[in-house]
Amino acid sequence: MELVYYMVDVFTDKPFGGNQLAVFPHAEIIDESLLQRIAREFNFSETSFVFPPKNPEHDCRLRIFTPAVEVPTAGHPTIGTAYILLSEGILSPRQQGRAVFEEKVGEIRISYTLSNGLIRNIGMTQPLPVFGPVHNNLETVASILSLPVEEIDDRYPVQTVSCGNNFLFIPMKRLSCLADIRFRNDLLEKHKGELDSTEFYVFSTHTLHPGSTTHGRMFAPMFGIAEDPATGSGSGPLGCYLVHHGISDGKDIVCEQGYEMGRPSLIYVNIERAGKEIKSVHVSGNAVKISRGLFYA
Repeated sequence: MELVYYMVDVFTDKPFGGNQLAVFPHAEIIDESLLQRIAREFNFSETSFVFPPKNPEHDCRLRIFTPAVEVPTAGHPTIGTAYILLSEGILSPRQQGRAVFEEKVGEIRISYTLSNGLIRNIGMTQPLPVFGPVHNNLETVASILSLPVEEIDDRYPVQTVSCGNNFLFIPMKRLSCLADIRFRNDLLEKHKGELDSTEFYVFSTHTLHPGSTTHGRMFAPMFGIAEDPATGSGSGPLGCYLVHHGISDGKDIVCEQGYEMGRPSLIYVNIERAGKEIKSVHVSGNAVKISRGLFYA
């Protein structure tokens, strides 16, 4: 069987930056048993498979796999898949600038702009945040990162937040210490029972670019992702964390990621509030098509 696929770099406007993604736009012809195996073969952070929607009012159904597991939602696969479907003319939305994807987590609303024939500013709504417990054993977290515990910024909590995927957010005092992280998979395995999430999002409010809000790194080895160069499903809850703890007003948040991997990425987040209540989570970015090919299965 010959399966058409596309490769796309997401959360960048230049090739070879951002987060790599393989997109299979006609996944209804693929046997269920092959989906995880195909994702493992590519070994990108995620691979996405597009199916006809269950609800005829929606545009498509998306299933997303890391090399190890299927996930309920993810940012760069959603935005990268939207870019491919729209730019290649595979999808013709019922409403210009809008689309609705079905994912395991529920309906995901897509927005985009069309400028000089190019699809730009692709955005997605994310589920409203669920704030999890604060992790008080900072020594354990620091040891997993191979950093002194004093590097953790104790003005803010180490806490899990989910907008569909659950991340442990770890604020650091200095930008430079992020480059010193040496992630200890063995210690994560040892202490995973003490943690509300094994997906570590480490960040600092000190950034490389003056227009950025945070600089981050994300590690999820138990999902088959040693390190992720751009995490859209982590940037949404990160924005919620920043708002909840008074670090940001939620407007025009810019998240740097992937620089230590040589794949610079910029992710844009907007959080809307009514009083102290978060009412919407929006994550956006750009993408670049890298290749089109045939996968033989």
